[in-house]
Amino acid sequence: MRSEHGSRRQSLDMSTTNGKRLDASVFRIDPRMRGGRYSDQYFLNARAILSTLAAERYRFTARCAELSEKGFDVSNVDVGNIETEMQCFTKREPFSVACGVDQAIAILKSCTGFTDDTGAFHDTAAQLEVDAVQDGARLLPWKPALRIRGRYRDFAILETPMLGVLARGTRIATNTYELLKAAGGKPVFFFPARFDLPETQSADGYAYHIGVQRYNMDEGRQLPVMITTEAQGEWWGGKGGGTVSHSFVLAFLGDCPEAMLHFSRVLPVDVKRVALVDTKNDCVGESLRTAVAMFSRYYQLRCEGKPDEAEKYVLFGVRCDTAREIRDVSVEETGEPEHDCGVVPSLVTKLRAALDRLHETSDLLKGAREQAGRYFRAVKIVVSGGFDCKRIARFEELGVPVDMYGVGSSFLTAGVNDYTADVVRVKVGGRWVHMAKVGRRAIGNPDLERVPMAQAGR
Repeated sequence: MRSEHGSRRQSLDMSTTNGKRLDASVFRIDPRMRGGRYSDQYFLNARAILSTLAAERYRFTARCAELSEKGFDVSNVDVGNIETEMQCFTKREPFSVACGVDQAIAILKSCTGFTDDTGAFHDTAAQLEVDAVQDGARLLPWKPALRIRGRYRDFAILETPMLGVLARGTRIATNTYELLKAAGGKPVFFFPARFDLPETQSADGYAYHIGVQRYNMDEGRQLPVMITTEAQGEWWGGKGGGTVSHSFVLAFLGDCPEAMLHFSRVLPVDVKRVALVDTKNDCVGESLRTAVAMFSRYYQLRCEGKPDEAEKYVLFGVRCDTAREIRDVSVEETGEPEHDCGVVPSLVTKLRAALDRLHETSDLLKGAREQAGRYFRAVKIVVSGGFDCKRIARFEELGVPVDMYGVGSSFLTAGVNDYTADVVRVKVGGRWVHMAKVGRRAIGNPDLERVPMAQAGR
């Protein structure tokens, strides 16, 4: 019988793969990984010694009381060619959203084997027996995400890079899930590209995507996946999107309405118009001025019988990104920085109220007041700048009228998803027997699925 979390995972329809794993070619595995470029040295040492013992036809000459007591003859164990069972797991509570699994499999498929005396690489991946969960599976603490059986020296040096991709992918996917939970199902923008190496963006964007899909599946929602760079969507076909930068507004001498009018005029209508309104440290004032300018142009075009052109001037939202050490001019000082500085609840509350009342107070074109009311009330509020699970949860607890959150480095830094790879069994006399460090043992996971290791064309 499958566990509850296992059966729920089975119904997860990932838009990237529709239940199929990403092909190994997606990951562009560096062939130098076969030589141990990315491996901890002690794995290289182990491979070198075992390869030497295999060439020498060494047989085990010491004692193993544990196996001898069970009737095993260990005197003929071919140590150099020993077959092991290894399991990879993480311990994060209460569960993790597995990710990086397909990439780890790609590493095994591309780099399992040995190099002979001539320097030629011999691929032995097809000789492995590999079971793995799907990216997006709910992974309980200690439950293996990946299980590998095969000749140990063929894949020993791959432990380091495999655990690395599992740890990073699972951490970001799980952090995504927890951020969405904290936000009560409100969309969360993925803003961490500027906080890490460009080379990580494809893997990170994929992990974020997996986290959003897992959350949507569990909660019965259809939240959008909102990335900011082309690279972040490379593995699954996502498209980068975004708002405007402070530098763009400053190119218009700090005039946010003017900047947004040209943004709207030039860019296609499918790019959402979200104004960044904290450049002058006056989120409320800049939002209102921008909203009036955008609506005026929208209304003018509607009156001219140009509805398609008018749609380019629909203000989707305003984004507050006030720095944590600055107090917005509309926030009354309390003397407590956590209540005064940055994007604080009182600022967002005032902004929402001001937008909702704007049609009553603005000197709008005659006859446009009712339409303007609908326009301004539909403008969403996006907040960013130092948000993490704790801060988002606090905003939601207070009922702050936020529509979307932008999160950056917290995707990368929160939580711990360190993975461990344990050898838990060895093959002796044709039988798999327990052989693990004290305190570890083989652990089952009903979500594990057999992975075909022979690649097309071989």
